Amino acid sequence: MTAHPELPDIVGFLAEKFQGTILGDYLSLFSSIIYSLFVVLVLFLVLYFATRKKRLIPGRLQCAIEILAGGMDDFVCGVIGPKGRKYTPFIGTLFIYILCMNILGLIPFMKSPSSSWSNTLALAVCVFFYVQYTAFKEMGFLGYIDHLLGRPRGVMAFSVFIPAMIFFIHLVAELIRPISLSLRLRSNIWGDDMLLAVLAGFGLKGVPLLLFSMPLVILAAVVQAAVFCLLTTVYLALALSHEEGHKAKEAF
Repeated sequence: MTAHPELPDIVGFLAEKFQGTILGDYLSLFSSIIYSLFVVLVLFLVLYFATRKKRLIPGRLQCAIEILAGGMDDFVCGVIGPKGRKYTPFIGTLFIYILCMNILGLIPFMKSPSSSWSNTLALAVCVFFYVQYTAFKEMGFLGYIDHLLGRPRGVMAFSVFIPAMIFFIHLVAELIRPISLSLRLRSNIWGDDMLLAVLAGFGLKGVPLLLFSMPLVILAAVVQAAVFCLLTTVYLALALSHEEGHKAKEAF
């Protein structure tokens, strides 16, 4: 059975160099986490220098950050409504973090942390618990149970089978969301990485194909980050109230 082709990366090279040692085992086991922490460090430094000296007339870096923050706020409020502004930091952080992880694999001798299911699943689990927390906070315990039951009213409230069936469907849907959310992101980024690795294996003959594929891979990285955040925004909108959830369904 042949191994999947992979582009060489720094952590993988160090893991092979120290193979058989504790350091080599840790580097091999936690390579995706190391790259994730590297992305966090880079983002911290960028935001630090962008906000260190705020100016009334912003420089290029501060201006770029403000445009990105304003765009994310418009995006979130466009789906959720005015109440969505307080969720912009969470969703905006997700988008920037996932996008940088996706793009990292396009840099020579680096690797996309989002090509590992452990990383994308961790992000999806964070989204799951944040959505559940928001739902309990906005609706209350009884209101959330009523939401899961499909808000039965009238004759439907006196039936047992239909509300129980709707409750089961909603419960299964809530539990499946982290799996589908994480697998969608991981599978697409992993597939792009494998494509680039196969094309790179052709040597000089594969350079034209690499140049042709690179813009498509970059576009896919942006789209996958946007899709992850769009679904997160819709999940939050559905957890806020019935009316806003209905608006989110129409926007989605």
